[in-house]
Amino acid sequence: MLLPVVGLEMNSAMDDISMIQQRHHLVVRELGGEIDLEIGPGDDDPSFSHTPLITVPPQESSNDDHEENKNMAIVNHLQSDDQELLKSHPAKRKKKVVKRWREEWADTYKWAYVDIKEGTTRIFCSICREYGRKHRRNPYGNEGSRNMQMSALEEHNNSLLHKEALRLQLASKDKIIADKPIYVKALMSKSAGSIVEAALKRDPNELEFIQSVQEVIHALERVISKNSGYVNTMERLLEPERTIIFRVPWVDDRGEMHVNRGFRVQFNQTLGPCRGGLRFHPSMNLSIAKFLGFQQTLRTALSPYRLGGASGGSDFDPKGKTDNEIMHFCQSYMDELYRYMGPDKDLPSEEMGVGTREMGFLYGQYRRLAGHSQGSFTGPRLNWSGSSLRTEAMGYGLVFFAQLMLADMNKELKGLRCVVSGSGKIAMHVLEKLIAYGALPITVSDSKGYLVDEDGFDFMKLSFLRDIKAQHRTLRDYSKTYARAKYYDEAKPWNERCDVAFPCASQNEIDHNDAITLVNSGCRILVEGSNMPCTPEAMDVLKGANVLIAPSIAAGTGGVVAGELELKEYNLNWAPEDFESKLQEAMKQTYQRALKTAAEFGYQKESPEALIHGAVISAFLTIASGMSEQGCV
Repeated sequence: MLLPVVGLEMNSAMDDISMIQQRHHLVVRELGGEIDLEIGPGDDDPSFSHTPLITVPPQESSNDDHEENKNMAIVNHLQSDDQELLKSHPAKRKKKVVKRWREEWADTYKWAYVDIKEGTTRIFCSICREYGRKHRRNPYGNEGSRNMQMSALEEHNNSLLHKEALRLQLASKDKIIADKPIYVKALMSKSAGSIVEAALKRDPNELEFIQSVQEVIHALERVISKNSGYVNTMERLLEPERTIIFRVPWVDDRGEMHVNRGFRVQFNQTLGPCRGGLRFHPSMNLSIAKFLGFQQTLRTALSPYRLGGASGGSDFDPKGKTDNEIMHFCQSYMDELYRYMGPDKDLPSEEMGVGTREMGFLYGQYRRLAGHSQGSFTGPRLNWSGSSLRTEAMGYGLVFFAQLMLADMNKELKGLRCVVSGSGKIAMHVLEKLIAYGALPITVSDSKGYLVDEDGFDFMKLSFLRDIKAQHRTLRDYSKTYARAKYYDEAKPWNERCDVAFPCASQNEIDHNDAITLVNSGCRILVEGSNMPCTPEAMDVLKGANVLIAPSIAAGTGGVVAGELELKEYNLNWAPEDFESKLQEAMKQTYQRALKTAAEFGYQKESPEALIHGAVISAFLTIASGMSEQGCV
């Protein structure tokens, strides 16, 4: 009498095993071993509907397993009628399998992430960061032995499992992104290597900051090899003088309370008070704040002014927020930060997600709390700011720098095809000045894809682009007005034929494959508009192809120059011609200074690394000299 009950329980267990093993043949070894995943017929296989869904593929087994299988066989014999019924309705059972997969994937998605490997989309395991048929088992326990493991094992793009991963990746509101392994460059000098090793030990999870440190140390190898004392100086420089992390509570228009995290990293004030941007973006974190502050410290040291570097922001997303909500957030943000602000301490400027509106709200709250209006924040085009050309300076400066590089090659921008990424303030002003110089800018991009106009943008088209951005419309709307223009979803502009590239979107926007595509597209000069736009692997490709690279710490000094002109000479009404003349002169000084320093350390002008190494060395030596004079502070 008890046999049917036992049979039902074991049959239920067998169903679970069958649904897993029908699609995947698992050979499970001891903890810490491997799992071998072999793919069977799937939705894309016509034979799937004719395959019994509870058939278990033969596999090697131990004596215990053999005994258990014998018991299973007895029970299955007693339940043969039930099995025949299941076999007669394969379509219905198939739907149940698919539903089961989705339910289990919904709970286990956090064990996987999707990335691109050698040009192919793969699903990687979040634990061991490997993809493919074999990888280490989940070290956290037995929960990794079934579908949690499968979420990271599948490598076949047409399989049901892969499609479910992509569907859940797009649908999930709680995406968990696994940290990627840090790319560590080989260094010739042990002293230089020790600096990177110390940074890795101290901040192992700050990927962007470690990447920027490696780029700088790589450029400083010859300097450090000549003077080992710079090792200690660099170690002190890499630790920010002040790091401020704080809570930012605010209330939306519905009366609901929200909390975001605020950052401000005052990286180094050896040369003077801090200057640096504020970024409001969901991806903002301490690593990005430190990397941006480090880059800004080098940029200000390379400029004609004695200034320090800082950066900050919040993981607040201004997109989709009303003016009232943004005002409440900015006021709450400044409630904490105003203590550390001031013309002789630190002045913020615009960055990603922070424009005229946000800077106005921030300054208003600062003035209210500080009780005075000494100086102003740099950036916004308001009656209390200085030059109205501040926002143009960064983009104009990039084009002036490119013109200086071309002049040394006896060339000019006129007639050259230029690709530009991004569609923010910097990108738009790059387009404007390229058009004025007679170049042919053909692309802009956003987070969803890129727009290409083979006829090139002109001032009328540029005005239309600005209207689209001001109205928060998609770049795709441009192609509805200009028939020859095309918008490509989920793509980057680097495959378009070009002579000069201006990456102006965000850090690491050009990866290894993008760099290869860019080289094959004919690019010979790359001017960095965004901070650290290339991954280390991409930099290796570009240098190997002799693409001349203008680093952002040199090409981006236009913003620093304009900000200081606002503060020091704010009572003067600059004509555009006068302002551009001063900006061009400052960019020329920066360019010549970088080349001169590069030559002193043995880098030829024609070398793709000349401007990068020259700019970093010149900036570092300026800061190191000040730190030596001021002692251990």
